[in-house]
Amino acid sequence: MRQTADIVREDETLEDLQCGGLMLIQKRSGFRFGVDAVLLADFAKDAKSQRTLDLCTGTGIVAVLLSSKTATPEIRALEIQHEIYDMARRSVVYNHLEDRVHVDEGDLKDAARLYGNGTFDKITVNPPYMECGSALLNEADTKTVSRHEVLCTLKDVIASSAALLRPQGRFFMVHRPSRLADILCLMREYRIEPKRLRMVHPYVHKAANLILIEGMKHGGKELKLLPPLYIYNEDGSYSEEINRIYGR
Repeated sequence: MRQTADIVREDETLEDLQCGGLMLIQKRSGFRFGVDAVLLADFAKDAKSQRTLDLCTGTGIVAVLLSSKTATPEIRALEIQHEIYDMARRSVVYNHLEDRVHVDEGDLKDAARLYGNGTFDKITVNPPYMECGSALLNEADTKTVSRHEVLCTLKDVIASSAALLRPQGRFFMVHRPSRLADILCLMREYRIEPKRLRMVHPYVHKAANLILIEGMKHGGKELKLLPPLYIYNEDGSYSEEINRIYGR
């Protein structure tokens, strides 16, 4: 590992990802990764890929985790916010992943021009969940952009992914159940056929608050509904599956 003082700044922390000794740089008080990003990386890990792209990468959590969970030789990550992009870049340096993980600064709506059409066989994305005007906006700009469709919409995410994927390439996304109808309609519109769907519930008797969805570009029509994933046991402890995903 590099010397912490050379990479991590005073207003930042190093988070142990509990995955092969990997660490992630985050702001002490700012947008921080949650369980959704960890679940997305685990959901996408088994699809083989020579070239993967993580859109809306934020601090790079999904790309960094995939570097440990997969044998993919090239993982690209794209982030539009300069400050957050820079944290992701430094996390890659800190973990000595420069030979496999490459963080780029840019707008996903320009990604096809940046990388080329049909150049990835796997795309992961943890996009902003909330439509503008659907909730009170946060005061901090980075939180607002990360949580609300300020700089990109769900349509932008899916349209860009469709352009970037090779035929039969895989698309993985985590989102909110309330947007499921929009997601399925847009995936079909852009010829990313929904293939697997999994609901994520905080407790057994609580409604799902996340969904994990996989699609295939130009895939056949068949959607498999996977067993639900529960975050907590009845006593408030983490479920066995969550502990496995986190490597505990």
